Amino acid sequence: MKTKLISLIMVLFCINATAQNAEQAKKILDKTAAVVGNKNGASANFKMSSEKIGTATGTIAIKGKKFQATTPKAIVWFDGKTQWSYLKSTNEVNITTPTEAKRMKMNPYTFITMYKSGYNMGVKTSGNNYVVHLTAQNKQRSVQELYVTVNKTKYTPVQVRMREGNTWTTINISNFKAAKLPDSAFTFNAKDYPTAEVVDLR
Repeated sequence: MKTKLISLIMVLFCINATAQNAEQAKKILDKTAAVVGNKNGASANFKMSSEKIGTATGTIAIKGKKFQATTPKAIVWFDGKTQWSYLKSTNEVNITTPTEAKRMKMNPYTFITMYKSGYNMGVKTSGNNYVVHLTAQNKQRSVQELYVTVNKTKYTPVQVRMREGNTWTTINISNFKAAKLPDSAFTFNAKDYPTAEVVDLR
């Protein structure tokens, strides 16, 4: 009887500790989302690497769900619903409605809204950073697993690792700063690319 009681206490202790850890992880991401989700916008540099796509570097501007990412090969605009991808080599613009995973590959800050529903989470400390681990509750979700590394002092993300299927993509983020950005920065303006071929893939 005594052994069973001790076992029950240990189980309850573990459940409570897990719940507290999840709550701490959520608080960290809430603070990070508040910093990243500055109503006027923000900008940063990024370096993305994946087995499938190799390595890409560039800059990103964000404002809420909107983003604009620029790499040596492409420019991508997303207004919260529609995405325009301009390929410099072909002078072609593809219009799409991207999935969660595809948005995240171009905008590492997509996690600031993703974590709020459908993920279990926990956190550990690594040097000057928090590392928040998220796992999807629904196995059909495109992004099944995430590691978000956040600076303890500034609450700015320094790295996002995401798993789609069996493929991991790592995005390192630097030079994050607040910016005042107009909404027009997140939509494709055909006047700026008069010779580009526009292909609607929606």
